[in-house]
Amino acid sequence: MELSAGDQSPDFSMPATGGRQVSLAGLKGRAFVLYFYPKADTPGCTTEACAFQEALPQLGQIGIEVIGVSKDKMPALEKFAAKYDLKFPLASDEAGGVVEAFGAWVEKSMYGKTYMGIDRSTFLIDQTGKIARIWRKVKVPGHAKEVMAAAASLERNAAA
Repeated sequence: MELSAGDQSPDFSMPATGGRQVSLAGLKGRAFVLYFYPKADTPGCTTEACAFQEALPQLGQIGIEVIGVSKDKMPALEKFAAKYDLKFPLASDEAGGVVEAFGAWVEKSMYGKTYMGIDRSTFLIDQTGKIARIWRKVKVPGHAKEVMAAAASLERNAAA
């Protein structure tokens, strides 16, 4: 089933960097960004993670948390987070259940070969656990700014 804005977020619970655990239940009452990326410490994923890290102070001011999700094992995520001093949690969905629940596990193709992989996608989840906005097939340049603008308008609507 394809997720749409207005749908309830799929439930999730995953181990994350810094000995943290991230879950929908644990984020209840808070808005957050959940972004899926193919692989830690690759050029596009590093650029995206650093852009979200840069946006963290502004997102924090409006009460938005950021969580990055990939199928990488925890040691690779810890190394990636430490290398770039990432303060937000990077969650490991090694089994792929969360990636699949959000529709981010897709068939991709490169050089004529098809394979399954993570579609770079971002979900803005509101305080009630509903999906406020979805970005699929994300192009990294400018993406964190676009998410920040959507998050700010979400926060304004919640305050109204």
